[in-house]
Amino acid sequence: MKATIWHNPACGTSRTVLSLLREAGIEPVVIDYLRHPPSRAVLLGMIRAAGLTVRQALRQKGTPYDELGLADPALTDDQLLDAMIEHPILINRPFVVTDRGTRLCRPSETVRELLP
Repeated sequence: MKATIWHNPACGTSRTVLSLLREAGIEPVVIDYLRHPPSRAVLLGMIRAAGLTVRQALRQKGTPYDELGLADPALTDDQLLDAMIEHPILINRPFVVTDRGTRLCRPSETVRELLP
Protein backbone atom coordinates (compact mmCIF):
# COMPACT_ATOMS: atom_id res chain seq x y z
CA MET A 1 0.00 0.00 0.00
CA LYS A 2 1.29 3.43 -0.91
CA ALA A 3 0.92 6.21 1.63
CA THR A 4 2.12 9.76 2.11
CA ILE A 5 2.10 11.56 5.43
CA TRP A 6 2.37 15.33 5.63
CA HIS A 7 4.31 15.28 8.86
CA ASN A 8 5.59 17.61 11.54
CA PRO A 9 8.26 15.73 13.53
CA ALA A 10 7.69 18.07 16.51
CA CYS A 11 4.01 17.04 16.76
CA GLY A 12 3.16 14.09 18.99
CA THR A 13 0.02 13.23 17.02
CA SER A 14 1.98 13.24 13.79
CA ARG A 15 4.67 10.98 15.28
CA THR A 16 1.99 8.59 16.57
CA VAL A 17 0.32 8.39 13.15
CA LEU A 18 3.67 7.68 11.51
CA SER A 19 4.28 4.89 14.04
CA LEU A 20 0.82 3.41 13.42
CA LEU A 21 1.47 3.34 9.67
CA ARG A 22 4.80 1.61 10.19
CA GLU A 23 3.30 -0.88 12.67
CA ALA A 24 0.80 -1.77 9.91
CA GLY A 25 3.75 -2.58 7.62
CA ILE A 26 3.47 0.61 5.60
CA GLU A 27 6.57 2.71 4.98
CA PRO A 28 5.03 6.00 3.86
CA VAL A 29 6.57 8.84 1.96
CA VAL A 30 7.20 11.33 4.77
CA ILE A 31 6.98 15.00 3.85
CA ASP A 32 8.00 17.55 6.47
CA TYR A 33 5.36 20.04 5.44
CA LEU A 34 6.98 22.93 7.29
CA ARG A 35 10.12 22.54 5.16
CA HIS A 36 8.32 21.42 2.00
CA PRO A 37 4.78 22.80 2.14
CA PRO A 38 2.18 21.56 -0.31
CA SER A 39 1.20 23.71 -3.24
CA ARG A 40 -2.14 25.47 -3.00
CA ALA A 41 -3.67 22.91 -5.40
CA VAL A 42 -2.31 19.93 -3.43
CA LEU A 43 -3.47 21.42 -0.11
CA LEU A 44 -6.95 22.14 -1.42
CA GLY A 45 -7.09 18.67 -2.96
CA MET A 46 -6.22 17.01 0.36
CA ILE A 47 -8.76 19.13 2.24
CA ARG A 48 -11.53 18.23 -0.22
CA ALA A 49 -10.52 14.54 -0.41
CA ALA A 50 -10.68 14.37 3.40
CA GLY A 51 -14.21 15.82 3.31
CA LEU A 52 -13.21 18.91 5.25
CA THR A 53 -13.80 22.60 4.84
CA VAL A 54 -10.77 24.87 4.57
CA ARG A 55 -11.57 26.25 8.02
CA GLN A 56 -11.61 22.70 9.48
CA ALA A 57 -8.07 22.17 8.17
CA LEU A 58 -6.75 25.26 9.94
CA ARG A 59 -4.66 24.76 13.04
CA GLN A 60 -5.09 27.31 15.83
CA LYS A 61 -2.87 26.11 18.68
CA GLY A 62 0.75 27.24 18.46
CA THR A 63 0.20 29.25 15.28
CA PRO A 64 -0.33 32.89 14.25
CA TYR A 65 -4.08 32.16 13.90
CA ASP A 66 -5.17 34.80 16.40
CA GLU A 67 -2.60 37.40 15.33
CA LEU A 68 -3.77 37.07 11.73
CA GLY A 69 -7.44 37.41 12.70
CA LEU A 70 -8.34 34.10 11.07
CA ALA A 71 -11.34 33.54 13.37
CA ASP A 72 -13.20 36.21 11.35
CA PRO A 73 -16.13 34.34 9.75
CA ALA A 74 -16.13 36.82 6.86
CA LEU A 75 -12.83 35.43 5.57
CA THR A 76 -13.19 33.40 2.39
CA ASP A 77 -11.68 29.99 1.72
CA ASP A 78 -9.24 31.69 -0.65
CA GLN A 79 -8.10 34.05 2.10
CA LEU A 80 -7.70 31.16 4.54
CA LEU A 81 -5.73 29.15 1.95
CA ASP A 82 -3.51 32.18 1.32
CA ALA A 83 -2.70 32.29 5.04
CA MET A 84 -2.00 28.55 5.14
CA ILE A 85 0.35 28.77 2.17
CA GLU A 86 2.15 31.77 3.65
CA HIS A 87 2.32 30.18 7.13
CA PRO A 88 2.37 26.36 6.72
CA ILE A 89 2.21 25.92 10.51
CA LEU A 90 -1.48 26.82 10.07
CA ILE A 91 -2.07 23.55 8.20
CA ASN A 92 -3.48 21.06 10.66
CA ARG A 93 -1.64 17.76 10.73
CA PRO A 94 -1.02 15.11 9.90
CA PHE A 95 -2.71 14.59 6.56
CA VAL A 96 -2.32 11.03 5.29
CA VAL A 97 -2.98 10.17 1.65
CA THR A 98 -3.40 6.54 0.54
CA ASP A 99 -5.14 4.52 -2.14
CA ARG A 100 -7.95 4.07 0.40
CA GLY A 101 -8.49 7.80 0.88
CA THR A 102 -7.22 10.94 2.53
CA ARG A 103 -7.70 11.86 6.17
CA LEU A 104 -6.64 14.53 8.59
CA CYS A 105 -5.52 12.05 11.24
CA ARG A 106 -6.47 13.98 14.33
CA PRO A 107 -7.05 12.14 16.58
CA SER A 108 -4.30 9.75 15.56
CA GLU A 109 -6.62 6.71 15.57
CA THR A 110 -8.30 8.17 12.46
CA VAL A 111 -5.43 6.66 10.42
CA ARG A 112 -6.92 3.21 11.08
CA GLU A 113 -9.68 4.08 8.56
CA LEU A 114 -6.97 4.03 5.88
CA LEU A 115 -5.22 0.81 6.88
CA PRO A 116 -5.77 -2.48 5.05
